Amino acid sequence: MEIVIPGATNIGLFMGAALVLLLIPGPAVLYIVARSVAQGRMAGFVSDLGIHSATLVHVLAAALGLSALLASSALAFSIVKYAGAAYLIWLGLKKIFGRAEEVDADGTLQRHSYARLFRDGFIVNLLNPKTALFFLAFLPQFVEPERGHLATQIVFLGLLFAALGFITDGCYALVAGTAGTWLRQSRRYLEVERYVSGTLFIGLGLTAAFAGSQKK
Repeated sequence: MEIVIPGATNIGLFMGAALVLLLIPGPAVLYIVARSVAQGRMAGFVSDLGIHSATLVHVLAAALGLSALLASSALAFSIVKYAGAAYLIWLGLKKIFGRAEEVDADGTLQRHSYARLFRDGFIVNLLNPKTALFFLAFLPQFVEPERGHLATQIVFLGLLFAALGFITDGCYALVAGTAGTWLRQSRRYLEVERYVSGTLFIGLGLTAAFAGSQKK
């Protein structure tokens, strides 16, 4: 079976546009930064992997036309939108009002399992309807209808976007994790960390709930 992808010119234009968009910090970047500062670089990378694994689901949905359904159905959009926002807010409230995280003998916070970090990152991005709408609006701009096999072209561009996103978000995880190593040496930081992270998650949830509530 022949695999059809866009031409080299369109791929180059797509990569340039995608990198510009990816380097602008958004909810996914802020989520990865929070995890990296709290637990280190590897935690940020695992969260990054979870987020972009969910990106692959959105890519498949875009290729199958589910993104169009989400964009055309106000009810479907609202359900996914508010479910994602509620999950972020729940993470924040759990962070603030839950049991204080224990500090190990070397002065670092108790570590969450990588499975949990991956799961949280996956759910946060999976329940973000703006990701689906983004692919619906962005990917078709670089598809070449005359080549045919539109779904294959969309999948290719989506996979390329996910790969670029994993790399750029990984850079944020590296920088934030390095800074977090220094921050976690401060006892004062250890005392306020859960309030800072919790407030960040709640802010992300509220942003997801109220920003861009009107479909364009």
